[in-house]
Amino acid sequence: MLESINYLSLSTFECIDYRSSSGIMGGAMSTPTRVDPATEAWSLALGIVFFEKPPRFPAIAAEFDLSPMALKLLYMLEPSTESPMSVLAESLFCDASNVTGIVDRLEARDLIERRDNPRDRRVKLIALTDDGAVMHERIRERLHEPPAQIAALSGEDQRALRDILRRAVG
Repeated sequence: MLESINYLSLSTFECIDYRSSSGIMGGAMSTPTRVDPATEAWSLALGIVFFEKPPRFPAIAAEFDLSPMALKLLYMLEPSTESPMSVLAESLFCDASNVTGIVDRLEARDLIERRDNPRDRRVKLIALTDDGAVMHERIRERLHEPPAQIAALSGEDQRALRDILRRAVG
């Protein structure tokens, strides 16, 4: 758990050390950082994401016997929709040739299927199978479980954090 830090006493360019019971959490945080409220908030959020043990995304991918990119692809696909492979590649921030390999492995497990695009024979559409839709829901449930630091907050603080994040992404 992160120790309490009095940010009000820090100067604008003072360094922040994020500490846990095991010591400093990562060397990147030991360099001087501009300390304004937005930077502090984002730095704290990154501290939760980057230093969670075990790291959430690869650990959950392993639970489902998936690569992290395959996990993300199954997370992104919505049941009863089809997505062109080019759109998936953009969303995964990777080359379309990499998506082909991911799709091949997921298709072999009967989690997704390729479909012809009726408007353009050259384009393959990707859709979840029934098994893939079940996996999609299980993945979302696991990824949406809050980290311990957020779960430990009071209900009032959790609602306040939720409301602030809704405004940030809204």
